Amino acid sequence: MRSLRRSTWTLVVVLVVGLFWSACSDQRSDLAAPDEQLDAPLISVVSPQALAPVILVQERHTRQLLDVPGVVGTAVGVTSDGRPAVKILATEAVGAVPDELDGFPVEVMITGKFFALPAQADPRAKPTCGKRGLPPCPNPTMRLPRPVPIGVSTGHPAITAGTLGARVKDAAGNLFALSNNHVYADENQANTGDAVIQPGTFDGGMSPADDIGTLADFEPIDFTPCPIGNNTIDAAIAATTAALVGNSTLSEGYGTPQSQTMTAAVNMKVKKYGRTTRQTTGTVSAINATVNVGYSTGVACFTGQIVITPGSFSAGGDSGSLIVVDAKGRNKNDNRKPIGLLFAGSSTQTIANPIDAVLTRFVVTIDGN
Repeated sequence: MRSLRRSTWTLVVVLVVGLFWSACSDQRSDLAAPDEQLDAPLISVVSPQALAPVILVQERHTRQLLDVPGVVGTAVGVTSDGRPAVKILATEAVGAVPDELDGFPVEVMITGKFFALPAQADPRAKPTCGKRGLPPCPNPTMRLPRPVPIGVSTGHPAITAGTLGARVKDAAGNLFALSNNHVYADENQANTGDAVIQPGTFDGGMSPADDIGTLADFEPIDFTPCPIGNNTIDAAIAATTAALVGNSTLSEGYGTPQSQTMTAAVNMKVKKYGRTTRQTTGTVSAINATVNVGYSTGVACFTGQIVITPGSFSAGGDSGSLIVVDAKGRNKNDNRKPIGLLFAGSSTQTIANPIDAVLTRFVVTIDGN
């Protein structure tokens, strides 16, 4: 009997220990999947395909919405609870818009007016570095050793300064520096063959001492406001060489962009490295934007644009920056894939051209990795 009782207690102990070990193993299993657990997005990314029905509604009603005082554009996105929505970009609260259009909710985004972003007389744009709280020298506003990195001060000698977005190449292997029309082509005023310098004039650059290439091509900007105008890109390329322009940012930046691009999607996390605000991160807040953008020459209408928040994502002088995906964990293979070319902004949002439209126009690809 004593032997039977000992066997029974031994079996009970084994069962209890086994259950405890199993529970511990389950806990460790949960903790041992960082890519699946810790890096899971809190807000899901919404693709353009998923927003196709609301895009049709937005485009159908854009003309009438732009007639409302204070409205500077329209776009599509999602509500806080994830429903596809028409977004109205406005300088102030507007009351003369419907709560919904063809069954989709309508939300007003107070963006302020949008302007192209050449460098201004802004304290953030001054060539300072090495001071307390700032990145060490060199910084992107300085004249940098050749080949110069991407994401640094550049421009046509007649403009203040913008940003060198990327090095691109054509099928024959010819290399070009990519930026905006208003950075390299002076809002349609420049001629092919004109010098492109680094740094830009605002930062002390001069031609020919600081030449890094010559203007090769640009897409003219039609300075006609919405809803009549229909620009899709503000872009230009300058012929250059590998000895003059590199394909990676300064060491504090994200490095070398990937050659493979991605299409922007709502809630996508992105980053850029630019002449003024250096590396910043943001989120795609809306896509397919039709928006009026102010230039020194006039107001131009752009369609099919990407909208990025927050307002601190860019500032004057960041025009031309390449915007890339900011991805980690299970999505890390998408990290640094280009999605847009920054060209305009307001106090709350940044506007970018879809990068594929830019590359298609010049028949080039990103010279990355």
